[in-house]
Amino acid sequence: MSAYLHLRAVPSPALRNSTTWLRRLFADDEDTVRDRIDRHREEVLDDRYHDHQLLYADAPPEHVDAGPGAHVVLGGQRVFATEPKQPPFLLLTAAQTARVATYLAEADFEELWRPARAELLPRYGGPAEEPRTRAAFASAHRDLTAFYTTTARYGDAVVKWLLTPAPC
Repeated sequence: MSAYLHLRAVPSPALRNSTTWLRRLFADDEDTVRDRIDRHREEVLDDRYHDHQLLYADAPPEHVDAGPGAHVVLGGQRVFATEPKQPPFLLLTAAQTARVATYLAEADFEELWRPARAELLPRYGGPAEEPRTRAAFASAHRDLTAFYTTTARYGDAVVKWLLTPAPC
């Protein structure tokens, strides 16, 4: 059972600070989600989302500053779920989303990769797997850049939630 981080673009006026509303926001079927991802209105990172955070923050998630890079993956205002074992929702305002989009659009992937490389490669098979590992992170970077750029262009906010599929 793998967890994944789900990011959704939400029009700012529609955004609610209600865990019930936020939970419903992520209750769509897979086809609907896939359609929104194709339009860069939604993004999903698999259970390696902490590794993506390392790439952008150049430090473990709990040691990041509050700059745009820190908000790419795990940043945002926390809205705690009513159930104690549920992870919090993370909300980025439209202004924060625009700053993240600018940061990503201006970021040089090589400059992001270099400092994170030494810590990431051992997790993905070592130096022999660097071309494949680097390509996977570069692809995710392009996807996140497209998501945030499109979201900022619409003036939308971002809601993130760590989801764990229900056991079969």
